[in-house]
Amino acid sequence: MPALLLPEEIEALFTREDGSYAFARWGRPIAPIVFGVADETLSTVKGAVEAVMTLAGHKMTDTDPELGANLMFFFFREWKELLEVPDLDRMIPSLAPLVNRLSKEGASQYRAFRFDNQGGIQAAFVFLRMKGPLAEMPAETLALTQAVQIALVWGPQAFAEVSPLAVLPENGNTILRPEIAGVIAAAYDRMMPVAANDASHALRLYARLQALPEGTA
Repeated sequence: MPALLLPEEIEALFTREDGSYAFARWGRPIAPIVFGVADETLSTVKGAVEAVMTLAGHKMTDTDPELGANLMFFFFREWKELLEVPDLDRMIPSLAPLVNRLSKEGASQYRAFRFDNQGGIQAAFVFLRMKGPLAEMPAETLALTQAVQIALVWGPQAFAEVSPLAVLPENGNTILRPEIAGVIAAAYDRMMPVAANDASHALRLYARLQALPEGTA
């Protein structure tokens, strides 16, 4: 049986700052694109997304029929660089004020989601300012962390204290923590909804976790 979180621990993963519950998963195949990195890093990022989606049992595709690419990663050194990206202000409302705020805060990363009529994730935008600790992180670790962060809409405190990744002491390899892998797999169960705003959803995730086969997480 995979590592299990308690229902209240699962609920905390999807709790907003105002105390409300908000969960969403992708409702369509993921078509990723990566800007601002060398080819080897590009393949690392796409490989990490594919690994997490394979765990989830969710499909990937080369092109989204509506958006072309529906998962966009942007790597850069200064937030102001985003203002020069063609048409980005059409995809991210109030881009200039957002860039100004993130720059003043010294933020290293930001994620934005777009949702479909069922509440499922329709598109995601990942912005990574490659300075300081983020720039020093191994590419594989950074890519896997970001892939986990976009697999679901997590609450703001989900990984504030504990990373979704773990390092195996026997060989130093970085892996997705089994209990988080289990939540992702349960969340993408075909019997589960693509979105939920009631905390009872956490109990359903817990029940699905108990039903997952050995080795899923």
